[in-house]
Amino acid sequence: MHTSFGVLVATGIVTAAQLGLATGASARAEVPQSTGCPVDIVYPSRFYVNSSGWVTNGGLYFAVKNKSASTSFKKVTFTVTDVKNIRFGSATAKGGKVTHKTSKTVSVYTTTLKKKTSLGVKVQTHLLNTSTYKVKFALHGTGWNCAVDQGTWGS
Repeated sequence: MHTSFGVLVATGIVTAAQLGLATGASARAEVPQSTGCPVDIVYPSRFYVNSSGWVTNGGLYFAVKNKSASTSFKKVTFTVTDVKNIRFGSATAKGGKVTHKTSKTVSVYTTTLKKKTSLGVKVQTHLLNTSTYKVKFALHGTGWNCAVDQGTWGS
């Protein structure tokens, strides 16, 4: 009985892999925390990829969040750029508008990033290699002491 169960489990795993069901992926970020920078970068820690290499559930969401309870920032642009093995499809802004979109770069902009709000983008994402991929973040704006280079995210 135990042998039959083991064979069925092994067969089920092979069948699921052959069908191309979504596989899980995770990533790590190397985001520097500069002193006097009142914003956080928001990025996915876990997501799923289908058999064609596209991220499920509409893609990945990246954002910058204003941690300040009292200060708003002006002319904020948040850019996500491919470093390795990622291509972008359509993009939807949250808290602003998409100002630049290519297969390798997406930028979102808002005139005012109000206190305790965020500016982000959900972008359809194709991973050319699901085991090694990376994007970098850039942040521009006025009213803070933040570096333009906001680090990287990927595997």
